[in-house]
Amino acid sequence: MSKVLRRHWTTDFSAPPRSDRHPCEYEAYLPDTLVGRSFTLDGEVAADVAEAEAAIARRNVEAAALIDTEALARILLRAEAVASSRIEGLEVGARRLLHAEVARGLDAATSDVTASEVLGNIDAMVYAIGTVNEGDAITADVLLGVHERLLSGPRLEKYGGRFREQQNWIGGSSHNPCSAAFVPPPPEYVEDLIADLCEFCNDDSLPTVAQAAIAHAQFETIHPFADGNGRTGRALIHLVFRRRGLALRVLPPVSLVLATWSRSYIEALDATRYRGPATGKDAHAGANRWIGRFAGACIRAVADSDAFEARARDIQRSWRGRVPNVRRNSATDLLLGALTGAPVITVTSAAALIGRSFPAANNAVSQVVAAGILNQVNLGRRNRAYETPEIIAAFTDLERQLASPDGDTRKSEPARRVPRRPADR
Repeated sequence: MSKVLRRHWTTDFSAPPRSDRHPCEYEAYLPDTLVGRSFTLDGEVAADVAEAEAAIARRNVEAAALIDTEALARILLRAEAVASSRIEGLEVGARRLLHAEVARGLDAATSDVTASEVLGNIDAMVYAIGTVNEGDAITADVLLGVHERLLSGPRLEKYGGRFREQQNWIGGSSHNPCSAAFVPPPPEYVEDLIADLCEFCNDDSLPTVAQAAIAHAQFETIHPFADGNGRTGRALIHLVFRRRGLALRVLPPVSLVLATWSRSYIEALDATRYRGPATGKDAHAGANRWIGRFAGACIRAVADSDAFEARARDIQRSWRGRVPNVRRNSATDLLLGALTGAPVITVTSAAALIGRSFPAANNAVSQVVAAGILNQVNLGRRNRAYETPEIIAAFTDLERQLASPDGDTRKSEPARRVPRRPADR
């Protein structure tokens, strides 16, 4: 039975505001465990879950026929990481992030802290999907590995790959939980709750989309880390999808939709934090509200990624019409296929991307630049790179499309910003 634990907060004399120095009583939420719990989906929710699974499965089957499946997978993975970071207040534009990514590959120093943190999220997602494949177990060590890569930057690396040892909270003061909007379980419960969560993730009793939704909600309720909980919890969604074999080629950019629906996303998660028995009406209603909202986000993510893929293929066809006499499987042919997923490159990164020598890649880049497909840009004083404005524009439009509840790029749902502790994103 879920419940609240009444705890006492002692005086914090280091708190600058006098009002934050007083002791208080607060309530930490202890959720029910998931293993052995029965979930019943209401009719409409069950239909939405089935539709979401069919859409994700279709997207992955059709991906096998794409000109460059890996290119599409790369750009959608990047979109997912960017959106997951945006939910936590880390805003960075597509071009700025892509430039920072290439600069990092050149070992060029950057002062762009926000871009570096978002790149850490991309690294965490790459690690996640490279670690868990169909049938593999999701373990605490996997989650710790994702988290370690997420917080790899100097500002937060001391928290990376470690479960928290102190009480954390969401909202209110940064010095105490007295006025917090939500207080997760005390630290001594974290490891057992994560073990239960992993066992639940490794069971196949529920439909995949419902399982991923519940796993994500439980992870956010546990809030097992000092920082990076939201982004790790959204990576867990894709770990479940991969373990169940639903999304092995292309990730549905669910976080792009959840970032748009920020208010209802938070409210639906809150609804899963019932008090009382897991068999009660509040538990049932809260789970169905959240699962239905999550399934809708999956459906929307697939629909708009379909539109992006169609636009990317049109752009690729136009490129091939602008570069004459391209031999099949030549360096230029491979580069034209790969640019969709790597809109900013150097000659060195292009050679690695297409698996050809530096001279061959340099010749291909020169041909594509001459055709007006790539533009030269400078990263720092000495580093030369090339970008594809058409794909960057398409990627930006994808974000804008998903940033509107009704698909209108001029509208978006007003975000309900939830105050968080500085070291608890």
